[in-house]
Amino acid sequence: MLPVFTKIGDAAMTLPAAFICTVWIARSDVRLAFRWVLALALGMALVGVTKILYAGWDISFPAFDFRVISGHAMLSTSVWTVAFTLLLRSWRQPPYIGVVAGLLLGALTGLARVHDHSHSLSEVAIGWALGVLVAAAVLRSAWRVATERFSPVGVTAALLFVSVLTYGHTAPFERLIDAHSAGLHNRFAANIARFF
Repeated sequence: MLPVFTKIGDAAMTLPAAFICTVWIARSDVRLAFRWVLALALGMALVGVTKILYAGWDISFPAFDFRVISGHAMLSTSVWTVAFTLLLRSWRQPPYIGVVAGLLLGALTGLARVHDHSHSLSEVAIGWALGVLVAAAVLRSAWRVATERFSPVGVTAALLFVSVLTYGHTAPFERLIDAHSAGLHNRFAANIARFF
């Protein structure tokens, strides 16, 4: 059962869902949509930096059992929390149920990553907390998003369609980071060596 949550947290599934949320938010508040994209991009960048530092420079914190921030936990927590909250609001249901459901799904994604030995508990806890911060960057203002500009049936169908279409696929980010981090490290070291 836990591998399901790993797949739900993969960028191949969460980023298309985040795009739907962006379009949805932008229909009523372009600045809020920009804040959502910026918060998500910053969260992803922070995850990416930790992965590059570990893969290229072997930087980790063994005392805390920490190597990299879990991108699955961060993306699952942030994207599904925002998506569920907006979705429930469009159906005129209490939006806090969406917040709770998204946070729970993010936690289950993190536990799945611990269970399959991809991450330590500290890595998923930090990923989950980062996802909470990313979602919080927009959720406070999202209460006023005019969700009625889209049919709740249409948005639900779009999210389901994208989820079914992308479920089980894997985004190539991890492979790209692993493939290029050593080269990045070597170029960085060569540039530093020129100064000494």
